Amino acid sequence: MPSSARAPVAVTLHSPWRWLALGWADLRRNPVPGLVHGLLIAAFGALLLWAARDRFWLLAGAFSGFLIVAPILATGLYAVSRGCESGRCVGLREVLALWRSGDGRLMRFGLLLALAGTGWVLTSAGLITLWSPVPIQKPLDFLRHVVLAPPVGLFEVWLLLGALLAAPVYASTVVALPMLVDTRAGVGEAVAQSWRAVATHPGPTVLWAVLIAVLVGVGMLAALLGLVVVIPLIGHASWHAYRDLSAASQRA
Repeated sequence: MPSSARAPVAVTLHSPWRWLALGWADLRRNPVPGLVHGLLIAAFGALLLWAARDRFWLLAGAFSGFLIVAPILATGLYAVSRGCESGRCVGLREVLALWRSGDGRLMRFGLLLALAGTGWVLTSAGLITLWSPVPIQKPLDFLRHVVLAPPVGLFEVWLLLGALLAAPVYASTVVALPMLVDTRAGVGEAVAQSWRAVATHPGPTVLWAVLIAVLVGVGMLAALLGLVVVIPLIGHASWHAYRDLSAASQRA
């Protein structure tokens, strides 16, 4: 069972905006754990950008693959928001304790997400290098020869394949990962609950996925510094999404 009761709230197309407002309130109430998460992920992004600076064909897949793996990195933020909900201020020590707990469920889920992310990076790199008429080494090359290349072709296929992989991963994680932090449910049960939440509330969950992608994109465009705030905001908001979706899908 969830850690604490919550008054039932109808999940509508307005809900994702409410989740963001609640996530922002959590970040303001207890900023240190969230900002540390954001700094570490922004630093990792900068390292990735430096390592693949002349191989944008690889970088494009790596950054989009980051969206697949990111939910497992936010598990500490779910614990922080759970603490805020119950009136406690969860510090870095408790977040580290969660990471060091050796919870097999989180480890298995993280491995699956890592495999999915790696699969997409390899697929993306192979597709771009094999299909593009010229080597894609810099962002301008990607824009000119992939995004803007006529006619309809490589970029559209790249987006379609990415969406086909991201959609089931998102449906499997939107409720499941916070649920694994909040309860003793098994991985299969948590994933089933996540799919049920998406199936019963397709509009709000699709909008939430779009908002996540847009916010992460904006954070990356702001020289990755935007991720310092965007990552904890999304992590905290995802906790509230889980709480509302889980309660609503159980009533459905």
